[in-house]
Amino acid sequence: MKREDIDRILGELEALKCKTQKEVEEARVRFLGKKGELTALFDEFRTIDKAQKAEFGKALNELKQKAQARIEELKATLTDTGASDGPKADLSMPGDPFELGSRHPVSIVRQEIVDIFRKFGYDVAEGPEIEDDYHVFEALNFPANHPARDMQDTFFVSAGHLNPLLLRTHTSSVQVRTMEKMDVPIRVICPGRVFRNEAISARAHCIFHQVEGLYIDEGVTFADLKQAILLFAREMFGPDTQIRMRPSYFPFTEPSAEVDVSCNICHGKGCNICKGTGWLEILGCGMVDPNVLEASGIDSKRYSGFAFGMGLERIAMLKWRVNDLRHYFENDMRFLHEFATAPEV
Repeated sequence: MKREDIDRILGELEALKCKTQKEVEEARVRFLGKKGELTALFDEFRTIDKAQKAEFGKALNELKQKAQARIEELKATLTDTGASDGPKADLSMPGDPFELGSRHPVSIVRQEIVDIFRKFGYDVAEGPEIEDDYHVFEALNFPANHPARDMQDTFFVSAGHLNPLLLRTHTSSVQVRTMEKMDVPIRVICPGRVFRNEAISARAHCIFHQVEGLYIDEGVTFADLKQAILLFAREMFGPDTQIRMRPSYFPFTEPSAEVDVSCNICHGKGCNICKGTGWLEILGCGMVDPNVLEASGIDSKRYSGFAFGMGLERIAMLKWRVNDLRHYFENDMRFLHEFATAPEV
């Protein structure tokens, strides 16, 4: 080892210039890498006489510190000036195009329905999807072993005890929880996902979405229910929409009715969508059974109310003429892109 070798490397470091980060890295490897010039000098340092070790050791340490400082200085200089290994970005150029997503049709319909009923003074209530038997059945006038339970093909999560857990078959369970917690008057809608053990086909699925409504106060009548449904139908399907109510049966309402709207495609003349009848079924409704009110601690002699429920997929099928309910769950981008221009509601 010679003093001239240390001075030579020091001079090269002081004169070192780099234009890119790549050149800085190459310089670091040349001087400080495992096979670099400073590493070779430190290996040679082990063989020199003990009398010279103090002098050369100090010089080598100073050289290493200067080399490290010089490399860091070059890195900082290139970072500050924006130098890079590739071409500089032209900030005046337009950005790269990217494909916009779209809202799911069920989400669009849900928000539209929520907005309509909010205008009527309804609040939104939500509840758990995994429910107990009491809130899904018992509190809604479905006693154990009642034949009406056959209408609900239920997925049970746990069974064999007094209050088994299950996947809710309707969002009416949210209405029960609302009646238990809120003071009368109550005016809420309950949107959410529900589950039923049904064969999947173009017209049915084991998973679907509902919006149910509940209004309880003094003096609520069936006429109030009819007016609420009519106002909703005209907001949803157009101002000329008509409704008709057919007697039906639900354990938690009495009297009960199915509601049809005039076909907004053929305007009552008959088409393949309405099967030539001029009417489309959209929801079920009725006056809340006194037993349901009493089960939630509401005085049925003083208060009355109505409830209604509709399937979101059904409404979306009518709104956009979707012929297969399975499209909503297949994540086919071609289908979803059809709703990319759907208006915000």
